[in-house]
Amino acid sequence: MKTEKVKYPRTFHLPYSLTVSADDKRLPSDEHLQGMDIVMTEKMDGENTNIYSDGDIHARSIDGNHTPWQSWLRRDAPRWTSNLPEKWKVCGENLYARHSIEYTFKRASQYFQAFSIWSQDLCLPWNEFLEWCEMLEIEHVPVIYTGTYNKEAILEIFQNYQKTQNREIEGFVIRNKYGFNLQDFSQNVAKFVRANHVTTDEHWTTNWTVNPIENHET
Repeated sequence: MKTEKVKYPRTFHLPYSLTVSADDKRLPSDEHLQGMDIVMTEKMDGENTNIYSDGDIHARSIDGNHTPWQSWLRRDAPRWTSNLPEKWKVCGENLYARHSIEYTFKRASQYFQAFSIWSQDLCLPWNEFLEWCEMLEIEHVPVIYTGTYNKEAILEIFQNYQKTQNREIEGFVIRNKYGFNLQDFSQNVAKFVRANHVTTDEHWTTNWTVNPIENHET
């Protein structure tokens, strides 16, 4: 049975995010986040992608599909979706094509990194999300911090995280640790993007390349 396709919601920037493009939205305040139990993950520089239980996929927009950099995902997605309950979907980053940041991965499975799983309009709690990722053998985005939201604390944690990574970091995403409804998305998810993230006026699709896999030959 075909599942109804839903455009992935816009993720608002935190009030102190350092790079906000013309079509982005910024939260007027983070007061509603104070004291929230959150998961803070690395914001990966890829294409937001939705993978449904019926095997269909699209980018954030429902019409964003059938591009060359999605071909590998269309081929591999059925091995995940065959085990998803009906009308569920996995959302994550398609990192096959290089955007502003080049990644070098250890294995091809890292080309898709999940950040949420949905049962229709319900985003699963983080612990359940991790259980499904393990069962489906899907990579998930790197976790930076889990705990209580506090602006000063998470900015310090993010700065320390940047220092430990031998690569560029776009920013971070915070989300409610617990489940929430689609209609409440903007109250439960937000992002921070570092300064000078995009350094070129040319869109990544103009002359795109594939993010490399480490060469393990000796």
